[in-house]
Amino acid sequence: MERKKIIATVNDFLVNEFEVDSDEISNEANFKKTLGLDSLDYIDLVVVIESNFGVKLGEADFKNIVTFDDFYSKIEHKIAEKNA
Repeated sequence: MERKKIIATVNDFLVNEFEVDSDEISNEANFKKTLGLDSLDYIDLVVVIESNFGVKLGEADFKNIVTFDDFYSKIEHKIAEKNA
C-alpha cells in the first residue's frame, strides 16, 4: 500500500472515529498530544488499524512514535513486514 493511501486512511478514521480536528493533523504534529488518547482509546486505535490495514500495533510500537509521520511510517513498516 502506498504511503499517500495510508495517510489518507489514517487521517480519515482519526477525524471520523476519534473526532480529531483535521487542521491539527500534520506530519510534524505531536501524535500523543494532538490525539489526547487514554488507554481505552489506544485499544480502539489498534482495532481500527488492524481492520483497515490488517496489521497489529502493540504497546512497544507506540513508544517511539512522536509525530504523525512516525505513526504513518510505523504502519507502512508493519504492512511491508506482513507482505514480505
